[in-house]
Amino acid sequence: MRIKYSPDVDILVVELAGGKIDHAEERDGIIAHFDCEGAPVLFEIQGAKSFVLGSIASMVNNEEVVIP
Repeated sequence: MRIKYSPDVDILVVELAGGKIDHAEERDGIIAHFDCEGAPVLFEIQGAKSFVLGSIASMVNNEEVVIP
């Protein structure tokens, strides 16, 4: 797994596998890239600062963190 943050565009990229991307789906600022078999390869999280800080705050407050 590789994680890269691009501060100039506030996007967090989480690469799960090195597979070839076949298609992508976007929902609520998260773009999921899948291989031809439907397995996730990479996630792009737009608005990463607020997403990560909100997730941490939820965990600290013992709340469930839900990724849309």
